[in-house]
Amino acid sequence: MITRRTLLLSALARAPIGIGFIGTSHSHGKAKVETVRANGDYKLISTTDEMARDALLRHADIQVIAVESQNKDHGRDGIAVLEAGKHLHLEKIPADNKRDFARIVELARSKQRLVQVGYMWRYHPGINLALEAARSGWLGDVYLIRAVIGNQLEAARRPEWAAFKGGVMFELGCHVIDPIVRLLGRPTKVTPVLHKHGKFNDSLNDNTAAVLEFGNAMAIVNASNLQPNSGRYRAFEVHGTNGAVIVNPIEPPGVVVDLAKAAGPYKAGKQTMPMPPYKRYVDDFIELAAAIRGETKLRVTLEEDLLVQDVVLAASGML
Repeated sequence: MITRRTLLLSALARAPIGIGFIGTSHSHGKAKVETVRANGDYKLISTTDEMARDALLRHADIQVIAVESQNKDHGRDGIAVLEAGKHLHLEKIPADNKRDFARIVELARSKQRLVQVGYMWRYHPGINLALEAARSGWLGDVYLIRAVIGNQLEAARRPEWAAFKGGVMFELGCHVIDPIVRLLGRPTKVTPVLHKHGKFNDSLNDNTAAVLEFGNAMAIVNASNLQPNSGRYRAFEVHGTNGAVIVNPIEPPGVVVDLAKAAGPYKAGKQTMPMPPYKRYVDDFIELAAAIRGETKLRVTLEEDLLVQDVVLAASGML
């Protein structure tokens, strides 16, 4: 029998979740504000452009805060959100050091709050297809992952990115290091290659690479700020002894599976996979709302996030 109390609890469970934003200065910030506005699971209460930061942290109707400030402030702001007892969506990279992110994880555990780190391709259908194929053994033994991510950064923003030794590896390479580490675990060795090759009057390491060595595999990541039309060349490749999954371009998703022998749902040979429509950030906030309501768990654990943080810092020469 459905009682009045049951109906009331159900209505409360589906009430919009109050959300606020600390900052919108990050390049992903404005798009995330629009994503939240379009999602009926949330009620956007304020951003720090409209309300003082401390007042936002204290606001009784805000259950979750998205940190979209500059990278140098992510650790500080993430700690403040959790100390205020709010759930946290934390823009990448979650801190520019190991200590601050370890504190964020400690607070999340002690206060039983959720932390969702905003690596933008955690919900990408093509990258997740590649990870599933590898984890399921359909590619055979994975021996190589190759990833390329670049842009052609406007000169005015280069000093902002130059604030970190890792340069473009720290700012962009982190997005592809994230799925590599979640698939292969902790590397036995990380070798960063950080160079400035652009003819600009600044110190930005704008042409970078990292080699991640694992027991029986390696990953090679290239990240550059010098590439025109870079979107069409961004790629994520997983190679195994039975074949490969090539995601190229990453946006919009283009995926090829090429197997020596049929495995799982895939036939032998080269096949182009149909991909569903994909828009950044949409699925992140759908899952976050469901997790806040206790309907699901976040797909990435705090332990995985700690490991990704270590490897990104190592690949950036910043550990």
